[in-house]
Amino acid sequence: QVQLVESGGGLVQAGGSLRLSCVASGRTFSSDAMGWFRQAPGKEREFVAVISRSGTTYEADSVKGRFTISRDNAKNTLLLQMDSLKPEDTAVYYCAADSRDSIYYTTSWIYWGQGTQVTVSS
Repeated sequence: QVQLVESGGGLVQAGGSLRLSCVASGRTFSSDAMGWFRQAPGKEREFVAVISRSGTTYEADSVKGRFTISRDNAKNTLLLQMDSLKPEDTAVYYCAADSRDSIYYTTSWIYWGQGTQVTVSS
């Protein structure tokens, strides 16, 4: 059974930092791209960042320079370091995994976690 479990969310003031983790099990995730998405109330789920099998990273323009995605294949763990947080970063953050390279910026990923809430106060 494939599972993705996120943690690290919480309440933080604007300008602060949080580090999200996603632990994967039930599959060899070193063969997958892994990504972070977020969904704010009343909005569609949107792309945040992705890291390919080879370690290449892509970030949304809205988080570029503030968020850093990384992975530790030995621990089957995906990370998202979030710095200089803004109130508009408030959302539920989801990690995802998929073997396909064509779906990076879509929400068509096969495997999803349950999400972790990030709230940034002004």
